[in-house]
Amino acid sequence: MEQVPSARATRSPLLPIFLIVLVDVLGLTIILPLLPFYAEHFGASATEVGMLISTYALCQLIAGPVLGRMSDYMGRKPLLIVSQLGTLVGFLILAFANSLWMVFVARVIDGLTAGNLSLAQAQISDVTEPENRARSFGIIGIAFGIGFLIGPAISGFLAQYSAQYPIFAAAFLSASSVVCTATLLQKATPHADEGDSGPGGKRLGIFEWGAYAQYFARPELGRLLLQFFFFAFSFAMLTSGFALFGERRYHYGVKEVGYVFAWVGLLGIILQGSLMRPLVKMFGERKLVWTGFAGNMVGYGLLAWSRTLPQLLTATTVSSYGNGVLRPSVTALITHQAGRREQGVVLGLTQSLTSISQIIAPLIAGAMIQRGWLSAWALGVATVCLFGLLASLPKTSQ
Repeated sequence: MEQVPSARATRSPLLPIFLIVLVDVLGLTIILPLLPFYAEHFGASATEVGMLISTYALCQLIAGPVLGRMSDYMGRKPLLIVSQLGTLVGFLILAFANSLWMVFVARVIDGLTAGNLSLAQAQISDVTEPENRARSFGIIGIAFGIGFLIGPAISGFLAQYSAQYPIFAAAFLSASSVVCTATLLQKATPHADEGDSGPGGKRLGIFEWGAYAQYFARPELGRLLLQFFFFAFSFAMLTSGFALFGERRYHYGVKEVGYVFAWVGLLGIILQGSLMRPLVKMFGERKLVWTGFAGNMVGYGLLAWSRTLPQLLTATTVSSYGNGVLRPSVTALITHQAGRREQGVVLGLTQSLTSISQIIAPLIAGAMIQRGWLSAWALGVATVCLFGLLASLPKTSQ
């Protein structure tokens, strides 16, 4: 008699990862439009808002490769739980902050344990074949789309009653994420246990900082990591400055900024949910990368000259294509260049590149916006995308 598979056996291994990332992104997108205004409530200038975001990223830079490498040895699940607990503690401190220094402390704690996204991506890489990874990483994009659709709207609605309410909502979602990870995510055998995993066949220790640089020395992998850096830098410069840009040019508050993010989220859901699979099949990841940079460059250029709501929505619509295809395509290409026992550390490096971007870009964005250089800020983001476009173009034959 044929045995019927259990529900646990037939359930997609990507479903719990999607739920975990979705809950995490919802918490992130609730905080994203609120944090600049929350910091200004405690007397922060635009430059200090940039420093606040950079402080979080600096801590994330230190922790990213270490958490990724530890997950190669110990498994993704326990490190995900540690990361999510740190986020929860950071949100609770943020909610009860009564001065600017406490806001900084909250972001430091969250940053030192921040590895949710790279660890989730490593888990996806563990359970999918290389040819399916771009489509599989698309679930991250769907989660971001849903998060940007719902999270900022929640933030804008709750903030009209109290600035603490959105933060409490984010903390609740973070606690829910811990529960989802503990109960839904299956434990997988760490690939690092299978043998040597460092460049050149050398087993890479968790705290051998110099050895991480060897991954950048691999020609193709190094080129892809550079492309990821340009994407991360442009995205960090955009997200860290947009709320203040909207406040100064359009006189927007948390609610209006949240609605714009919600529009971007809706476009992301459409792209990742319906279009990503056929786009990968038709064009492949490499073409999607350079067309994504081109779309971002045009969209941010339009943003620089926008003065009306229709112009703003047009600019964000164009750039949404670029952001939608870039992250999953570049990430998939990076995992193709790394061995199965290196997925955690390589994706941890992408987290570190994101952190470096979030250290530098918010400082630049904050300083430019404080000086009233609103169009120059948007054109600066477009210029970063131009560099990414040049780095992603096919090499000419010799």
